[in-house]
Amino acid sequence: MIRRLLIANRGEIAIRIARTARAMGIRSIGVFSEADRGSLHLASMDEAFELGPADPAESYLHVDRILDAARRGAADAVHPGYGFLAEDARFATRCEEAGLLFVGPPPRAMRLAGDKIASRTAMARAGVPVTAGENRVLRDPDEAREVAGRLGYPVLFKATAGGGGIGMSRVDGPSGIEAGFEAARSVARTNFGNPDVFLEAYVERARHVEVQVLVGPRGKAVHLGERECSVQRRHQKLVEETPSPALGPRQRAAIGRTAANGLEALGYRGAGTVEFLYKDGRFTFNEVNARLQVEHPITEAVTGIDLVRQQILIASGEEPEVSQAEVRRTGHALECRINAEDPLRNFLPSPGRVVAYREPSGPGVRVDSGVAAGSVVPPMYDPLVAKLVVHGRNRLDSVRRMRLALDGFVIRGVKTTIPFHVSLLRDPRFAKGTLWTTMVSDLRLADRLRSRGPAEVRVAAIAAALAEGQALETLAGAHPFVPGRPGPWAVAGRREQLAGGARAVPPRRRR
Repeated sequence: MIRRLLIANRGEIAIRIARTARAMGIRSIGVFSEADRGSLHLASMDEAFELGPADPAESYLHVDRILDAARRGAADAVHPGYGFLAEDARFATRCEEAGLLFVGPPPRAMRLAGDKIASRTAMARAGVPVTAGENRVLRDPDEAREVAGRLGYPVLFKATAGGGGIGMSRVDGPSGIEAGFEAARSVARTNFGNPDVFLEAYVERARHVEVQVLVGPRGKAVHLGERECSVQRRHQKLVEETPSPALGPRQRAAIGRTAANGLEALGYRGAGTVEFLYKDGRFTFNEVNARLQVEHPITEAVTGIDLVRQQILIASGEEPEVSQAEVRRTGHALECRINAEDPLRNFLPSPGRVVAYREPSGPGVRVDSGVAAGSVVPPMYDPLVAKLVVHGRNRLDSVRRMRLALDGFVIRGVKTTIPFHVSLLRDPRFAKGTLWTTMVSDLRLADRLRSRGPAEVRVAAIAAALAEGQALETLAGAHPFVPGRPGPWAVAGRREQLAGGARAVPPRRRR
């Protein structure tokens, strides 16, 4: 069993991994950049090592420095979290060469899953329905124009490497091919160091449905149900839920079996997610995420299964603690990603110092957070600051709990996506479960926040009162975006929490 685990990440995911490691009796070894010297995730670590400057290339992406921290901390395993090096097969290989267990899939399976063309080919060979496309790298716009003509417009340029919706470019006609081709290649080169792109048919008004799978050392897969992730902006997820309101029992069983069979065919091990596009009762393979997903807490909520624990057990050579027949799902769970972004300015990042922070609490509410009052959200890293998760009896109950939780979530000093989520949860289409991947832009959902009217005056008054040091308890009143609703300022008496049980005692840090 792993005894000392280096967590090669930062923020809320590092805290979340350390929480499970502590419960398993494993010591957590953290890493941090110069910009993160005072970050909350360090309080969850038993010890931590500085990697280098704030630039990710010189810190969280610097493999030699991470491996040196593992050596100095006498780690016997590395957990990459998500983002950064989580899907880098070269990093997984370097960990193995250094004698470290890598908490993730083996390098070969990671390479296959990470190459979208190779994974599409392997899935099709395994009998998985695949979204229409051309499984080859495109050399120039003329070749792309020829392929698009056969597929039919609109089409989608996609990077062959990476994930997270990065490196995609939609084209609606022949005149846009050259610009789309160059845009996708440029983003892919910048983010993944690989400019290769290919083309898929663009499925309009499709839903994004993915399946969480665990694959043990003997290659047997267990699927834990699907998640709906259709609420997105620029191909980046904002809200996730499970189960999907679009699927019935028969469809749910079919998509689960298909995902499990697909990962078994890839020779996969560990926790992985198979993503599908779903429309008109038909699902087609999109891609594999060879890592833990940001939205994994909603699966944990409805199954009661700690996914990080299962990752650690599988990496240690043990089978998952649950068989397919033992998987039980109860209720409905919903997650809102609380990003330091301004929804009034097209979700532009909003770095800065968090001057006030209060988390909601109550039955069925979970917050995975990487900040507290006084924390700085740096401009050079992902703007995700917290994941707000609720678990209810059914979807209606889950939505109700999320509305109350959003009302009780206070973050001041940086712009956040909380106002967007408040507005979204009151949209009648969302309430009915009518979702599709471009609904945020199609319905101009963020634009509604620009016409809030008199509530702006109330927000300004509250901000002024806070600056003068008035007690939050005196400021309870109507919600600034939903007049007449109890506002977030009514929750000042609630106990402030550190997400993930992070301890207030700072770790022993080494350089």
